[in-house]
Amino acid sequence: VARRGFGDMAVSSSIGSNIFDILVGLPVPWFFSTTVVFPGTTVPIKSCGLTVMVLTLFLMVAAVVSIIHWSGWVMSRRLGYAMVSLYVLFLAESLFLEYSPVAQCDA
Repeated sequence: VARRGFGDMAVSSSIGSNIFDILVGLPVPWFFSTTVVFPGTTVPIKSCGLTVMVLTLFLMVAAVVSIIHWSGWVMSRRLGYAMVSLYVLFLAESLFLEYSPVAQCDA
């Protein structure tokens, strides 16, 4: 899509798909699990770094919007590298918080 001159669509798709995953992809299976499969149960979330990751995601959204604004709302190779770099940083942080022996908690 971006190579055909529709960089805005590519960026919108990448952001929109993540929003869809969070608003539909997580709650719908959990809803069916707790109402149909195992009624009255809950879904335990065992993540010590969840709060940090949620705060980081909000910062990432602000950073992505700022970077897109600074690039003049035009998809460029430099903007693509910046977005991939932010993703890699978040992925590294998430993996560290979940699997590092230093970051263990009593969950």
